[in-house]
Amino acid sequence: MALFITGLIFSGATAFPLLVEMKLLARMLGAPDATSAIGHSGLTFWILTVRFGLEDMYQHYPWIAYGTDWLAFGHIVISLFFVGAFIRPEESRTTIQVGIAACLLIVPLALICGSIRGIPFYWQLIDCSFGLFGILPLLYCLRLQRLIRPSIP
Repeated sequence: MALFITGLIFSGATAFPLLVEMKLLARMLGAPDATSAIGHSGLTFWILTVRFGLEDMYQHYPWIAYGTDWLAFGHIVISLFFVGAFIRPEESRTTIQVGIAACLLIVPLALICGSIRGIPFYWQLIDCSFGLFGILPLLYCLRLQRLIRPSIP
């Protein structure tokens, strides 16, 4: 449960410094001084496209970033709902089940909305992986919960 809570907090915290992260990734991909995504391909093209989009948005419409601030806040708040399951796992079956359902729902959301928004398929798969990796500790916790209270179906 601690792993799941930490993952939610970390993924939320990374939604605050998006432009800094894109600049860092561009540097890591060998394109720190690129002035355009044209001439690049694959992941580098996508990271540069996102970086330039964020730069333009922050310059002309900085208030839109407020939405990703709320996204970050939402992740952190959601993590708080799992603290009870961490403290009293025997009484938190519903919380764990809702977490599992949310992890499963990431997959259709990423694939449907990602396609509509023009997100590259490989990036949609990265988004899907949050649900697929997130579900693993929750399934483990559900299994442990059954050992704590064998009468739970």
